[in-house]
Amino acid sequence: MRDHRDAEDLPLPDVWTGRATNRVQWLLALVGAACMALGIELAVAAPWTSGTAPLVMAVVGCIAAGLLVLFGTLAFVHVDLRLDQECLEVRCGHIGLPRRRIPLSQVAGADFTPHVTPRQWGGWGYRWRPEKGTAVVVRRGEGIVLSLWDGHTFTITVDNAESAVRVIRDRLSTITPGTAA
Repeated sequence: MRDHRDAEDLPLPDVWTGRATNRVQWLLALVGAACMALGIELAVAAPWTSGTAPLVMAVVGCIAAGLLVLFGTLAFVHVDLRLDQECLEVRCGHIGLPRRRIPLSQVAGADFTPHVTPRQWGGWGYRWRPEKGTAVVVRRGEGIVLSLWDGHTFTITVDNAESAVRVIRDRLSTITPGTAA
């Protein structure tokens, strides 16, 4: 881990929170909104002479594509991480879905990784790869890799990941492994 001035001397918080944000996702959300606007414009003002079926298909297609892109990107604009005495909770986007709650009793270890990229996981979002485990990747950069007692890993991109790893490791030293929380 990188050396931060006096990082080891600071007291650990009872509840650690962190966040990672990806502003590029907002551009994709604008594309989704533009598709929806095009669908609405077609429905309201388009003089289609070839019948209503093509018009309905175009309107529904634009609005459906716009909604899919808009809400699919807004779900992963940011990720929030909350770490208390018993569990780690990950929430994505403004609605907080998808959400994952991992009791610390199921965590075998935590490691800092300085460089997580969407390319490693096949894109942004909530990802699963058989050889790597599960991840929530909203941006490139530092992250946490949790090793779970069941042999799986869970990676989260979050700002100040080193601090989170330090808090997790401290909490793990007081928890009995594999017990239900």
